[in-house]
Amino acid sequence: MLFAEIPGLEEVKNHLINSVKTNHVAHAILFDGASGSASLPMALAFATYINCQQPSDNDSCGVCASCQKIKKIAHPDFIFAYPTAGGKKILSENFIKEWRNFLEESPYGTLSDWLEAIEIKQGNIPVEESRQIIQNLSLKSYEGGYKIVLIWMVEAMGQSAANALLKILEEPPEKTLFLLITSDSNRLLTTIISRTQRIAIRNNSNSELTSFLVKTKGVSEERASQIYFLSEGNINKALEIIEQKDQNEKNWFANWMRYCYAFDLSKLIPLADEFDAQTKENQKSLLEYGLKIIREIYLQSVGTENLIKLEGEELQFVQKFSKVFKFENISHIVDEISHSQFLIERNVRAKIIFLDTSLAIARLIK
Repeated sequence: MLFAEIPGLEEVKNHLINSVKTNHVAHAILFDGASGSASLPMALAFATYINCQQPSDNDSCGVCASCQKIKKIAHPDFIFAYPTAGGKKILSENFIKEWRNFLEESPYGTLSDWLEAIEIKQGNIPVEESRQIIQNLSLKSYEGGYKIVLIWMVEAMGQSAANALLKILEEPPEKTLFLLITSDSNRLLTTIISRTQRIAIRNNSNSELTSFLVKTKGVSEERASQIYFLSEGNINKALEIIEQKDQNEKNWFANWMRYCYAFDLSKLIPLADEFDAQTKENQKSLLEYGLKIIREIYLQSVGTENLIKLEGEELQFVQKFSKVFKFENISHIVDEISHSQFLIERNVRAKIIFLDTSLAIARLIK
């Protein structure tokens, strides 16, 4: 990954490049951005630049042996860790083929996308992964440059896994660089945060994203601007809109609300089984999508339609259901869905959560 391949964010690129030029590279950097942002591509571009054998003033050469090996995820001094099913026999290195495919096809992908790709419901980074990292760092660099450890979704580390890395994070071997990536820094141990330099990765601006979509996806400037409005500058969401990957969320949530409105248990129970079979990340994603739609229903209800960031079937659904929902109950429905997210995060059985929430929403709609 080269800096030039990432749309916009010039201030972040310049900061990272200048840290190399001035020899002020922090030994541990935390790339903190929303799920679906450019955090992972930016970390990959920085890793490529810092070990590039012929860097220019503003990017890696992309052709030297180091750049080519990192591009192929085959550099012997580049260590990856990411959520898997966990356990001693299921470490990141066992999923390296799937990881290469994921980075090639979905560099802006979310944790939910990754877990779906490796066909597991809930991922974590176990303490065995931390021990493997420490063992790998005890070996000398194969090619003489930086040894780089990239931990994607570092918040997926349990406390024991995070604690195991604290000492080496604070005092790493010479020419060792940790690149940590998070989409939820609130879940990180303060001891991890205190040992890193935080780099905030914002969503793209209108001009950055529209230019990227016009050049790489061939959409018109008008459509690209509309996609920016709908995605709020989140590049992964923008790509999903283009590819219509979010169609399942639309249909699923619309059906859920219809069944709640009709109080149709014969449909709600099978839907609860379907929800229960999803990965934890997909369950959270579906509920987050639901919150977004409920908020738009609120905007429709108070007469601020001009603020609604939807189109097509989603917009029609909001317009229709805003006439069904009792205005005074919309905030309570938001509370119910938010509480469901809280319970999902704490591993309460998803089917029970879904049915309880469905019954509560059915009462509130009526």
